[in-house]
Amino acid sequence: AFLSLPEEETFKYFNIFKQTLSGTLGKNLLNLEFPLDAENPGGQQEFLLKLRDSRLQDDALLEEFYTRIIENYYFPENYYIILIHVAYDIPGKSSDGSEMFDASDEVYEYLLCSLCPVKLSKPGLFYNTEHNQIENRIRDWVVEPPVKGFLFPAFNDRSSDIHGMLYFSKQAEELQPDFMESMFGCPLPLTAKSQKESFNTLISDTLGEEADYEMVKTIHEHLTEMVEETKDSPDPLVLTRPDVKRLFELSGVPEEKMESFDRAYEAAAGEDTPLLASNIASGRSFSIETPDIVIKVNPERTDLIETRIIDGKECLVITVNDHIEVNGVNVRTMALPRNEE
Repeated sequence: AFLSLPEEETFKYFNIFKQTLSGTLGKNLLNLEFPLDAENPGGQQEFLLKLRDSRLQDDALLEEFYTRIIENYYFPENYYIILIHVAYDIPGKSSDGSEMFDASDEVYEYLLCSLCPVKLSKPGLFYNTEHNQIENRIRDWVVEPPVKGFLFPAFNDRSSDIHGMLYFSKQAEELQPDFMESMFGCPLPLTAKSQKESFNTLISDTLGEEADYEMVKTIHEHLTEMVEETKDSPDPLVLTRPDVKRLFELSGVPEEKMESFDRAYEAAAGEDTPLLASNIASGRSFSIETPDIVIKVNPERTDLIETRIIDGKECLVITVNDHIEVNGVNVRTMALPRNEE
């Protein structure tokens, strides 16, 4: 039925599906694993599996699916539920790693659901070509890009994974935990922002009064190196508690401070909660802030800043190797001496 739609309409749907799978893993796209309870008879995963295997031909299952969405998804305005079933032949791979589309070993069958707001177009005027005049435009109900969605089952290691799914949220900090718990039975993961905050809390709680500039800078330098080393990997770098512990030890955190690490990690992030390196790393800039000053540094050039005691005052010293701009004006670091006559 879908492929019988007009070509122009089909492309618009394909664009919605593409947007439902767009974003950054660990932020807008979350890999979720079903708990055992969800896989038992009557569980959420078992229901989705039956729905997928029905290929959307069971009206009773479809009605129940839509009812579950409506009862658990909070959206104060109108929205459009799009659900499709797709069968994809997974290409085989030759010895040199190239794909062999005529040598498929598995058919990946999945459900893709998109939840799209439906809003009235803005009021305005338009040009009526038939009457050759400007007229009031009739407002239409327009389907907007998806704000939530999911893919089931997950597609991991070039194969179907019925124990997991991919969850999409346009706003990374608005995951709707009640919807996720009720609809999928999956516990709420830490958002990207929460992971960053938890990591910062972990540093503060572990180091205590020894959380000086050099120590924190060293931790972030090693973290940036880890992200850089894995940037070509298709999978995001995930740091477990032992991984973060090794990062701290590598950065020179004193042994006596590491004694409280496990307790601090559990309090900040949870006992077994992993952290995505891309969520906790400095990213595009390394930020240094005081109540009156903000300094942003390329994470790869934190060596240009050091701490010193000058005239009895704690100071940050910035090495200048190139020109300086002040409000867009090239300036010298020091004024030229004047010739006295």
